[in-house]
Amino acid sequence: MKEKKIPLRTCVITHEKCPKKDLLRVVRTPLKEVKVDLTGKMNGHGAYIKKDKEVILKAKKNKALEKYLEVSISDDIYDEMLSLVEE
Repeated sequence: MKEKKIPLRTCVITHEKCPKKDLLRVVRTPLKEVKVDLTGKMNGHGAYIKKDKEVILKAKKNKALEKYLEVSISDDIYDEMLSLVEE
């Protein structure tokens, strides 16, 4: 029986290739809203970020996620990502 292929995605902050389940997906919707995508299927331009508190704080500090998605991101989105990581 064939082994199931594990989808790899690249973190936009650390540029590491990781399994999809180890990353959070942040989406810029067509209406220019930013949301955390828990399903991985939300419509819009997505960026993956590693499920690590330090990586999320680094993204907030250097605004790399904002540059990648080309939209400003509120602190609420970063707080939501941090709460998901701490669970």
